[in-house]
Amino acid sequence: MKSYSDSYKDAGVDITAGYRAVELMKSHIARTMVNGSAADIGGFGGLFELDLTGIKKPVLVSGTDGVGTKLKLAFLLDKHDTVGIDCVAMCVNDIICCGAKPLFFLDYIACGKNVPEKIASIVSGIADGCVMSGAELIGGETAEMPGFYPIDEYDLAGFAVGVVDKDKVLDKTTMKPGDVIIALPSSGVHSNGFSLVRKVFGIGSSDINIHIPELGAKSLGETLLTPTRIYVKPMLELFDKVKVKGVSHITGGGFYENIPRSLPNGLCAKIDRKAIRILPVFDVIAKTGNISERDMFNTYNMGVGMSVVVAKEDADTALAALRAACEDAYIIGEVIKGEDSVVIC
Repeated sequence: MKSYSDSYKDAGVDITAGYRAVELMKSHIARTMVNGSAADIGGFGGLFELDLTGIKKPVLVSGTDGVGTKLKLAFLLDKHDTVGIDCVAMCVNDIICCGAKPLFFLDYIACGKNVPEKIASIVSGIADGCVMSGAELIGGETAEMPGFYPIDEYDLAGFAVGVVDKDKVLDKTTMKPGDVIIALPSSGVHSNGFSLVRKVFGIGSSDINIHIPELGAKSLGETLLTPTRIYVKPMLELFDKVKVKGVSHITGGGFYENIPRSLPNGLCAKIDRKAIRILPVFDVIAKTGNISERDMFNTYNMGVGMSVVVAKEDADTALAALRAACEDAYIIGEVIKGEDSVVIC
């Protein structure tokens, strides 16, 4: 006898919609499976068989994050198949900063009303992100919460686990003055600073589809909804080629908050302002909102999704490895002595 409750449905929770959503998402989940999953979706816990071949001292690295108020744009555009990429990216891009290879991912979707097709669309994006990062989607949770969320809105968060050999955990204490800072380009605003974005543009249903010449063919909404780039595979290629001393995922807090997290005390990142390839969307945000350049660099990635520190003598090899992995990487600065952590000049 299948689970069903008229009383619960009258209260706003249709558990049969949850079953339908699971059926619709199974094909997306299947795309992420490599060889580690030990159970089908729908159990009480996600199982993963850990392959430690070649790893002498395994260290698990975890990360959790959400998409934030960028979801408001997905609601306005009624486009839900890319925010899952953002959710995965925010987690796996963090754990790659330790040198870890992502293994698996779990999601949490809380909604006002479970529309199976919408939930499946969200999960399709999550699966895309998992495929991009080599992580398996081994489980998740969908919670229907009427009266807590509006019926057409939801929240999305995730959790990733990776593994790295203890001897290969990135060690920022090996940095020294003269080391080179390399930038990996972002795709746009990624998944941070959207409360300010929405304030700047006063975004509502009537103006989300406006076209701004500086942004090219895409509308404002399409530009802002561009998913976060996932850097896992090119970074894993880089780790095999050179000794990487530090990696920073440029998220909320921009350059000033994130780059110092990969620097030891007494060293400073000297960033060449002219070298940074600032994307047009950031110029539009700054101009429209009358936002100072200092605040922009302390809020957004400004076109740099990830920064990498290597020895000067390894810079050419690192750039070649990243470019071979389809990353248009370039040098934006160097490590110097100093207590300011980041100097942009």
